[in-house]
Amino acid sequence: MKKLNFNKLKNYLPFLLLIAAIVCCNLCIADVGNNNRYSSGGGDGGFGGDFDIGVLVGYLINLFIESPVLGIIVVVAIIIVYRIMKKKSNSSDAINQRVNQQANNDFVFDNSVTVAAQIQKLDPAFSADKFNGFAREVFMKIQEAWTNKDWKPIRPFESETLFNQHKQQLDEYIRLKKTNVVEKITIKHCSLHEFRQDGDKEVLIVWLNALMHDYVIDDETKKVLESDPNRDWYMKYEMVFNRKAGLKTDPGKKGTSITNCPNCGAPTEITSSGQCAYCGSVITNGEHDWVLTDIHSRS
Repeated sequence: MKKLNFNKLKNYLPFLLLIAAIVCCNLCIADVGNNNRYSSGGGDGGFGGDFDIGVLVGYLINLFIESPVLGIIVVVAIIIVYRIMKKKSNSSDAINQRVNQQANNDFVFDNSVTVAAQIQKLDPAFSADKFNGFAREVFMKIQEAWTNKDWKPIRPFESETLFNQHKQQLDEYIRLKKTNVVEKITIKHCSLHEFRQDGDKEVLIVWLNALMHDYVIDDETKKVLESDPNRDWYMKYEMVFNRKAGLKTDPGKKGTSITNCPNCGAPTEITSSGQCAYCGSVITNGEHDWVLTDIHSRS
């Protein structure tokens, strides 16, 4: 290597530091995706791993000393290649490929047989298949009601506390004139996870994993405000159902969902307080059948 020419280096030092800062900044910033409230479910598409940035910066410094023009060309080329790779890795197609791969490779232990056996000791007519179908139905109705901004259809399936919580959140979207669209849902897994008796109630936990599109639009302009309508999200949920201890499954019912008032037999028409519109009985408190008391994402 030639002897360092410090006078020559001094002339190029400000520009050298600027370029090095740009490169370091671009290489070090993690690709965190959009500001959606959910985890991206995919990895960082940019440079990373064991790549040593210090080595690159040291090489560029030496290159600038030997040939400033060549150093500039190399730095610009690195920045261009990096930005192309970053843009490509952040495209909807690339993200969807990673997310779908994660969903397809994600192993979830199905504990339905064990949990069903526990419940059947107390309730012989209980069916794991029927309940998992019911949980899927409730999940899909929740997403549909959320997108339509009409929470009334979900009232028969939720406890009063959970219903009011969700309705309050939905009312805020209505006030802001926004819609959180949840569509193109594919349930990848649904199984019974845990059963326990808690005082005078029984608690049944279901794990459900799903792929979906999830984004927010402005109601007036239809402009997308958050997320990307073309990208997939892989979500994992825990759904918690309660019912009164000692209740038994009616073997004559086709499903678990409430279709008639258990008190007067009238077709299900439930008020916002969870009461039958005909006789006034409260039928969404777990006193007559399973009711959803919580749903949240899990890691």
